[in-house]
Amino acid sequence: MNLYRLRATTSAGEFNIVTAAQSEEEAFAYAEQEIEKQFLKIPEIEEIVLYEKKKINKGNAFVIQEEE
Repeated sequence: MNLYRLRATTSAGEFNIVTAAQSEEEAFAYAEQEIEKQFLKIPEIEEIVLYEKKKINKGNAFVIQEEE
C-alpha cells in the first residue's frame, strides 16, 4: 500500500488530495471520488497530477505548501 499526493485542477479551483491506494490507477480513481463528494454540483475535472508517492510506514507524511 502506498500514500499518494495528487493535485487536481477543476472548474471549481485547484485541490490537493492525499489518498492511500494499492496502485496509481486506484489513487486517481479515489481522487476523482473525493472531489465528487465535496460538491453538490460536480465540477469538471481538467487534470489530476501525481506529485508524490511513498510506501506507507509509521511516520510518513507530506508537506503541502500553499501556492499563491
